[in-house]
Amino acid sequence: MIGFKQDNEQLALENHLKTLPTSESFRTHLTQITKVPHPFGSVANRQVGDYLGEVMHQAGLDVATYEYNVYAPKSGTPPFVALVTPTRIPLNNQENIIKDDPYSAHPDLTPGWVAFSGSGDVTAEIVYANYGRKEDFERLREMGISITGKIVLARYGMNYRGYKVKYAQEMGAAAVLMCTDPADMGYAKGATYPEGRFANDSAIQRGSLLTLPYPGDPLTPGQPALSDTQRLDVSDVALPKIPVAPLPYGSAIEIIKHMAGQPVPYAWQGGLPFTYRITGGSELTVRVCVHQTCEQTKATNVIGTLWGNEKPDEWIILGCHYDAWAFGTSDPNSGTALLLTLSEALGKLKATGHHPKRSIRIAHWDAEEFGIMGSTEWVEEFESELSTKAVAYINADMAATGLAFVAAASPSLKGTIEEAAQSINHPTQNKTIHETWMERIQKTGHATFGNLGGGSDHLPFYVHAGVPSAALSMSSGVSVYHSVYDNLSWYEKFADPDFISGPTMATINGVIALRFANADVIPYSVAQYATDFEIHLEALSQRAKELDVPFDKTIFDQPIQKLLTISKQFETQRDTHLEDPEVLKNINLQLIGLEQAWLHPNGLQERPWSQSLFGAEDPFEGYAPWMLPGLRWEIEQKDENGLGAWMEVYVQAVERLEDQIQKLVEVSK
Repeated sequence: MIGFKQDNEQLALENHLKTLPTSESFRTHLTQITKVPHPFGSVANRQVGDYLGEVMHQAGLDVATYEYNVYAPKSGTPPFVALVTPTRIPLNNQENIIKDDPYSAHPDLTPGWVAFSGSGDVTAEIVYANYGRKEDFERLREMGISITGKIVLARYGMNYRGYKVKYAQEMGAAAVLMCTDPADMGYAKGATYPEGRFANDSAIQRGSLLTLPYPGDPLTPGQPALSDTQRLDVSDVALPKIPVAPLPYGSAIEIIKHMAGQPVPYAWQGGLPFTYRITGGSELTVRVCVHQTCEQTKATNVIGTLWGNEKPDEWIILGCHYDAWAFGTSDPNSGTALLLTLSEALGKLKATGHHPKRSIRIAHWDAEEFGIMGSTEWVEEFESELSTKAVAYINADMAATGLAFVAAASPSLKGTIEEAAQSINHPTQNKTIHETWMERIQKTGHATFGNLGGGSDHLPFYVHAGVPSAALSMSSGVSVYHSVYDNLSWYEKFADPDFISGPTMATINGVIALRFANADVIPYSVAQYATDFEIHLEALSQRAKELDVPFDKTIFDQPIQKLLTISKQFETQRDTHLEDPEVLKNINLQLIGLEQAWLHPNGLQERPWSQSLFGAEDPFEGYAPWMLPGLRWEIEQKDENGLGAWMEVYVQAVERLEDQIQKLVEVSK
């Protein structure tokens, strides 16, 4: 292990930690925080936040709350969707009550809805737009299909739901309906709930529609949403203007079976037992009625801290949001519960006299489901402190839903994550987590580590503040995502019947946190920057060939080689001066700033809030990652002049990182 004076002492501490997280603790917390629906802004959600603070306080952590006033919707009047012609049929938009699932009958449950829908009452013809991707709408245009004044029907999957609405609105649609499809999440995949894990014909995916060029509070971009912060006028913010409603496929079938236009392209056919068609025809009309209001609503982050006894101003942050669309047992609260389990384990270590050298902070974010609000506002408030104090951020959203370890991470965190996985046994196999991980990678052909995209609370840390970040989980598919059925009944039948993924992930996160907290020199994988940069360059080169865009990546050959050489030199000599506290302090301060070498002060194209040149979310789909996003943008735009200018920006970033590592080499000689 890198940077430790006494490996045996650290290993003994880790072995002690491994005995502390239990299935009983995890199950107790998960049951408590998901017993009732607790969407953002509800009384129940505030009670969950209080519970989180109390558990961490009882564990011995120093607990603080951080409040922000964010602009967010109330559920308002539930959406109403109905066939008008040829038959007048109100369409169900609420999950069925299931006899063996008591949660599905909870009186506080509401019909399905989406946050930041426009309001309106529209009756119009239907146009089917497949997944509602940019290329799907372009295909409609090529086919001569107008959606002006029409209601667009799109199925969930392949992109973030907000972009389905954004593209439909830009092309003149009057409203949007989004439905699950059995080919993607339902009976075509296997038995449906309650018999199986897949979405049944009444399961509804709720969610936010925001597609602003920044996450967080829509009215305070770049600034924390405090009471005295100046806010934008709502009319100046590009919120959706057309009514939008989600449907289960049991309701979508009533629309699709009446459609009479030309058949869809082969790849657009879904799983319902009808030929899918592009248009519904004039005989088929549907009504979509949505009334949604927004208001300033308090978002409360709850953060527990185990302060370091030597370097309290260097922070390892682990976080997960706690607001949910309904019960949220998998998303997000499996992550919430495992962080509570970890908090108790760290508290027990503290009680036996084991304080970490650096501070470990356990953060529970609010209002993520409406637009990554709680974490973004906190990062914007403490951005200057994070630049000198944040060692790493590890996200735990949906982190305990199965038995397959999955990781996405910044380059500098990868080595420590792999080492930790090598030291921890899989809960059901006579192998380490790392061995089962590598076996699955060999079978699937996937990369060992995924890349960080959008959609959760790592985004402001990684993309805006330049904090090395990771998202780690023990996972399985959650096809009841954002529905009422994401509750404890579904979880204990199909996700993790023995409640062992939570304590396993608490152990993995705990070992990683302790290694970063106790290492004399922060154990970043410094040379991994050059290695990953080359990998991403090659992927961009292939993409440029696909689009017939000239892209000479050899301009980076010399800068990357120099970066790799100096990085390996530092890694070879990093432990030379472990006995000199002043040298160590200087080395660690410079290490914390390494990731910030990738920050571009003007931000990315059309996204000034997103400043990381290394990775960002796909600006056209939302969830997916874009690596080296400044270059990727110009390639996608087929702009050779713009690409040349941005290549120079990237050369300067690589050289900037090289200079910072050169300083580390000189300090550590």
